[in-house]
Amino acid sequence: MALTIPTSDPNGYSVAEFDTTTLLSHAARQARQRKYQDYLIVDVDSHHYENESFREIAQYIEDPVLRQQALASGSRRSAAGFLGGGVGNQDMSGRVTRYHTRALEKTPPGEQRDATLTRRWMDACGIDIAMLFPTPLLLLATHPVLNVQILYTRAYNKWLTEVVLPREPRLRTMLCLPFSDPDESYRMAKEYVGKKGVSGFLVPAVFNVPVHDNRFMKLYAMLEEAGMPIAFHGAQNWSDRAFASMNRFLGVHALGFVFYNMIHMTNWLVNGLPERFPKLKVIWMESGLAWLPFMIQRLDNEYMMRSNECPSLKARPGEYIKKMYYAAQPMERPEDLSALQQTFKMIDAENQLMYASDYPHWDFDLPSVIFDLPFLSDTGRRNIMGETAKKVFNLELDHKLAHIPGAA
Repeated sequence: MALTIPTSDPNGYSVAEFDTTTLLSHAARQARQRKYQDYLIVDVDSHHYENESFREIAQYIEDPVLRQQALASGSRRSAAGFLGGGVGNQDMSGRVTRYHTRALEKTPPGEQRDATLTRRWMDACGIDIAMLFPTPLLLLATHPVLNVQILYTRAYNKWLTEVVLPREPRLRTMLCLPFSDPDESYRMAKEYVGKKGVSGFLVPAVFNVPVHDNRFMKLYAMLEEAGMPIAFHGAQNWSDRAFASMNRFLGVHALGFVFYNMIHMTNWLVNGLPERFPKLKVIWMESGLAWLPFMIQRLDNEYMMRSNECPSLKARPGEYIKKMYYAAQPMERPEDLSALQQTFKMIDAENQLMYASDYPHWDFDLPSVIFDLPFLSDTGRRNIMGETAKKVFNLELDHKLAHIPGAA
């Protein structure tokens, strides 16, 4: 009797036939029904599990001693510890089957596995271009040894740009920076500015550093001059004392992915960085949208009473927030849809918001999350789905790239 994987299909799928295309068959149906082939769809935040290629990445670690330590802990389980993996229950105790079944999926000999699996889910969802980010690496800031943070980030970036991205022309990335070290972040960004497939740079938000530290200014200036964006990507850290009283992952996740970006955005604004770097494109990722009306109202209210503490600002903080860029996922779905509509209005979403899936994580959003919103104009829908990202990331695209199964 064949071993089956539980799915919405009462018959299940056998282990032998499991693949991403089968898993996302409903997503492919959505893509056909909504005629995504008529739209440019850019996913600005998607992921892979680089820990599954840990031994391969470890070969790129420059320090021979650390490289040997990494290779010695090369099993999947111990690699997660080496990376400082976070505590949580992302797979819902096994109910999100793609977490523990992805290792079963077969890829053709000679193909790069990460590129192949990513292409499969992109095709199923109707996505043309995807920004690919790591997963465990986003929590590397919690590792107690700074040198490990730097060297592993450098190794991952080299592996990603030399091994994965060249195998799929529809993939791009914003390379992670070891933000605990401003000088190393600058050197790393300088090395990769202009490299093929690199569309910007990413700060995992759990880095507990002040974004207004003067040592970061040369990094921001370089990115502004190069026309490349910087993004702050939300994450949770249950080890942070701010979350020590919580006993459920739900609470840590709900607040954590917003908490760190709220701190970074506040420091960015009250220290006048939008005036110092007016052309630098700043993106806030994987924090949803509900926090933004709060930030606008709270900071504007404080500013009107204490504007002397923000002498560099020429307008209320909310005016700068409306000029920043945002990734939609995980987009909150309030019972009263007018609340979401007002949020879109407050951040000028039709010009500043970009679609993000966060696939393959448990809370990922299909393009229909944006496509089906009834209050969007056609221009606004097209902007959010891909046109704004095309501008922000300087993408040169003249035709539809995605392969949507069964599309005309």
